[in-house]
Amino acid sequence: MRVRPGVTPEAVLDVEAVRRDFPMLSREVRGRPLVYLDNANSTHKPVEAVETERRFYTEQYSNIHRGVYLLSQEATERYDAARARVARFLNAADPREIVFVRGTTEAMNLVARCFGAPRLSPGDEVLVSGMEHHSGIVPWQMACEEKGARLRVIPVLDDGTLDLSAAERLFSPRTRVLSVIHVSNALGTVNDAKALVAMAKRHGVPVVLDGAQTISHLPVDVRDLDCDFYAFSGHKLFGPTGIGVLYGKASHLDAMPPYQGGGNMIHTVTFEKTTYAATPFKFEAGTTNIAGTLGLAAAIDYVERVGWDAIAAHERLLTERVLAVLAEIPEVRLVGRPAEGVPVFSLVVDGIHPHDVGTVLDLDGVCIRAGHHCAQPLMRRFGVPATVRASFAFYNTVEEADALGRALRRTIEVFRG
Repeated sequence: MRVRPGVTPEAVLDVEAVRRDFPMLSREVRGRPLVYLDNANSTHKPVEAVETERRFYTEQYSNIHRGVYLLSQEATERYDAARARVARFLNAADPREIVFVRGTTEAMNLVARCFGAPRLSPGDEVLVSGMEHHSGIVPWQMACEEKGARLRVIPVLDDGTLDLSAAERLFSPRTRVLSVIHVSNALGTVNDAKALVAMAKRHGVPVVLDGAQTISHLPVDVRDLDCDFYAFSGHKLFGPTGIGVLYGKASHLDAMPPYQGGGNMIHTVTFEKTTYAATPFKFEAGTTNIAGTLGLAAAIDYVERVGWDAIAAHERLLTERVLAVLAEIPEVRLVGRPAEGVPVFSLVVDGIHPHDVGTVLDLDGVCIRAGHHCAQPLMRRFGVPATVRASFAFYNTVEEADALGRALRRTIEVFRG
């Protein structure tokens, strides 16, 4: 990969060079070039992330934190270095604030179970937004049901943004946690996380940010945001599946009970009592996804070499092209598209079910997501059961935006005759 020299601060991305780093993007689907527009679901992987995992399994493999032999010591050093790499990526104050989990969903469950539930009593409130995906709803519902608390929901405006005035009014003396998605997986909305955190802090309420969709589009600085927790998945950041990150302020993590019991999370065990390891190890029971952790660190290295300025400039270019292409198709309607957002587009095609649209697009090699996107309350907010979602990453091209338009037109022709 290389970025064209001499164009700063908004460097222009050499997208063809980038695409050569992602072997999957060169394959064909149904005899046509792959047009992969399902990046909000999961992203493809650069060679060096894949190679890092292969090298670990074929040349370096050992379990960690358990062996006195060289291989185990080396694996442990690599694992600890990956934690430090993630901490730098998020600008965490200390690697101890980074907990490796399976993904965003596990991170949100961990926070709801170990931080949220102990703070809740009957009549207390957890504040979420109306654009949460299910991982930002269900864990809090479970905690509320157990403790007799209730969810309160920040409404979503017609343009797909949050009603911040309503949010301010929803805080009450019973609000114990604010948990908000940073970027909507269904609409591409970038929420003003810093403003929401500041609002919550004025009410003395800790904040959990779900960064599953943010992490591949925008740099994240947890200390600048001043959030209490931040969660994301590796597979949405061009890294492996089965690995994710929970950032938490050390003071919170130190005070929280473990999430799961087992090996690697203990200090001493007797049949009478167990004492637990220090943060973050007390949250990483059993053998973790060591190779995935190393692959995630490699993916982070790759993304930062591409550069956030180049990514932002290229994604703006993609966004402008997609909006222009869709505007020329009168049968297509965008759902809740905000003025500012990442290149995630939720749309409906008049008279054609999203699943049918997805099926016909697939015949042209265009991969999109059709459904409720694990955001059923948001779909109900906009009065649709489902949408077609086309989501772009920095390795997509303007020609692929055009391909989406052609495939949508062909879909309309197929159903309209």
